Amino acid sequence: MSEVKIMDHPLIQHKIGLIRRVETGSRDFRALIGEIAMLMCFEATRELKLADIEIETPICKTMAKELKGKKLAIVPILRAGLGMVDGMLNLIPAAKVGHIGLYRDPETLNPVEYYCKLPADCAEREVFVVDPMLATGGSSAAAITMLKNKGVKNIRFMCIIAAPEGIKKMQEEHPDVDIYAGALDERLNEHGYIVPGLGDAGDRIFGTK
Repeated sequence: MSEVKIMDHPLIQHKIGLIRRVETGSRDFRALIGEIAMLMCFEATRELKLADIEIETPICKTMAKELKGKKLAIVPILRAGLGMVDGMLNLIPAAKVGHIGLYRDPETLNPVEYYCKLPADCAEREVFVVDPMLATGGSSAAAITMLKNKGVKNIRFMCIIAAPEGIKKMQEEHPDVDIYAGALDERLNEHGYIVPGLGDAGDRIFGTK
């Protein structure tokens, strides 16, 4: 079964408290989402493997560390996931970025792909799928299925706020994918919104209604 890691870092928790507030406007909300994503990325990359290499300082040769093996990719789920990308790239600027677009069919309520563009070597990379909200888990699980169908094997999922229903669905459908969340909230309401949550992340990032 996949691991679920709830970030307990004080800065992450403080900034999540700010984005939950109804009075936080789009400009501040966008900036905070990026900052939270960067802090979460710092925590979520703790398990990356290192290799020893020889380098030369201005003084002498010495041994240093560098990331070992597979390179990284960030794949946001459109559109709200875009808000997390820049913060993560601040820490791992060499990461490639892909995009997955899904919408929910109004009759079946199932996620339908409308866009998918991935780095050519995505199957050889460690991939972070990102979306601020993990609510029902439908879109996130579908996005990860799409990646697996394209040969991607090393996947982690990162969200800022998760609902228990979304965690359950992800673990049922993708027990090999670890989940990193900034906060685990109480439940979903009858409209599928996370309670207490923060409303519609996409609308708040982009200033739309």
